[in-house]
Amino acid sequence: MGATGPAVTPNGRSLQHCLHVVGFLDLFGVSMIVPLLNHHMKSLGASPTTAGIIGSCYGILQLFSSSIVGSWSDIVGRRYSLITCIIVSAFGYGLLGISISIYIYAIARIPVGVFKHSLSISKAFLSDLVSEKERPHVMGRFNAASSMGFILGPVVGGYLTELHGGFYITSFLCTGIFIINAGLVWIMPQTEKLSAVTLSSSSVCLQNNLASTLGIGLHTSQEDSGNNPNPLAQTFWAQIVSVFKKVTDVAFSQMWDIFLVRLLTAIAVMLYYSNFALAMEERFHMTPRMTGYLISYGSTLGALAGFSLGPLARLYQYNTYTMLLHSSVLTFFSILLYSVAPKMWIVVLSSTFLAFSTNIGRTCIVDLELSLGEKHGSGTLIGVGQSVTSVGRILVPLFSGIAQEYSPCGPPQLGAVLALASIFLMYKSRSHYHSSTHSKHKRE
Repeated sequence: MGATGPAVTPNGRSLQHCLHVVGFLDLFGVSMIVPLLNHHMKSLGASPTTAGIIGSCYGILQLFSSSIVGSWSDIVGRRYSLITCIIVSAFGYGLLGISISIYIYAIARIPVGVFKHSLSISKAFLSDLVSEKERPHVMGRFNAASSMGFILGPVVGGYLTELHGGFYITSFLCTGIFIINAGLVWIMPQTEKLSAVTLSSSSVCLQNNLASTLGIGLHTSQEDSGNNPNPLAQTFWAQIVSVFKKVTDVAFSQMWDIFLVRLLTAIAVMLYYSNFALAMEERFHMTPRMTGYLISYGSTLGALAGFSLGPLARLYQYNTYTMLLHSSVLTFFSILLYSVAPKMWIVVLSSTFLAFSTNIGRTCIVDLELSLGEKHGSGTLIGVGQSVTSVGRILVPLFSGIAQEYSPCGPPQLGAVLALASIFLMYKSRSHYHSSTHSKHKRE
């Protein structure tokens, strides 16, 4: 595991560019349809409680499936798992396009809830292609490309929904975009085998044990940049056992601190946005349109922040821990400043800093997870990280509701407290992070 990361070949660079397009199209398609879901459920006659239950079920499916699908991508290969996730998600969005009753709508959310992990697998794919030193820069560019799709998608979706049958047109357009995405992954350039893109020793041992226990022949050769030459070489049962073993290994590893930091930070940021529009109206009498402009402004800055990861990493001498700590401090002060802001210009200022800090922090925490747990496989680690974030999505509505009983500023104030707790936890665990950073620098 001490090998230097792979040098990026021309094919590897082309593959990175293709994955950037995949990320852009993915969020472009999703962001067209997601803002319309609640309105569509209401048009189908769903009560707010029913809509809430369906939304919660989707979150629960994401919670459990992200770790499983991420681990599965380590076993069968990135390309195969990415195509599968995109096609099944396309099927789910296609079902939305024929959802003339709330029952069909609920069924349509199931395949998307289980398999909508294409962005996570794309990140794992990218991490296989580059060295640890380049990873923050490459991940930042991928996040920026994806964010561009999230900025443009709602505009197109809002225009289409004004047409007759607009929701159904948007659903089928989203399905078409996902099918195009699957085709793009299928024709992506192949890359030669890279020395650093190997199955971890634990995975090799696991597969050898499965081969002897189950009496099957499992391939333990190197992955070809996320391409397993024969993704169906393992039996279905062997894949289930492998996935379970990899996920439990991460769950019982010594990585609880980094996952807890991720959870606290995610909840803090989600609390900031949980009642943002309502708070802007109550505190500053802003119209929904002006609030939308402010949110779009923050999203645009977040996308631009992705391009700053390369120069910033060089400035910090590739010390991901220090970058994450400083971005977390900036996140804390931005949320705190917003929660007590007496003037609108202070809100704009806090939104500016928060857009940069959250994007940089999100990339750094993924990089730290991959550095601290490299033996577990990047797909498994990113999947477990997404599960941790899903826990936050389940808890935030409850926390936000309770905090709003106190004040419109209650959710961001609670978020500031949790962001401060994440900084304290990082400081207490600094020796753990520093040892990982030191070992990474030695390898490079």
